[in-house]
Amino acid sequence: QVQLVESGGGLVQPGGSLRLSCAASGSIFSTYAMGWYRQAPGKQRELVASIFSAGTTRYADSVKGRFTISRDNAKNTVYLQMNSLKPEDTAVYYCNARVAGLVSWGQGTQVTVSS
Repeated sequence: QVQLVESGGGLVQPGGSLRLSCAASGSIFSTYAMGWYRQAPGKQRELVASIFSAGTTRYADSVKGRFTISRDNAKNTVYLQMNSLKPEDTAVYYCNARVAGLVSWGQGTQVTVSS
């Protein structure tokens, strides 16, 4: 099982920015497919962005052009840069790792967008 620790959440005003980080355990991080999901109150968890071992990225339509996922394999870390934040981006954000058929989740970090 991969251990994942998220950080970087908080309260931000509409239009602001935040960067989430997710540190992963393991010596083969570069092979992990990594993703960021979010879950708002009363809603299902949804995929926000993903990045694969080759660097390919995918985004939910709702965040395209505003969010950027990236990874630093030397630091075993994946990032989610969130710009132009909207109140509807408010949710708990979870980091996800997939490798060798196994799926791991972090504990989540709260992002609140409010004036």
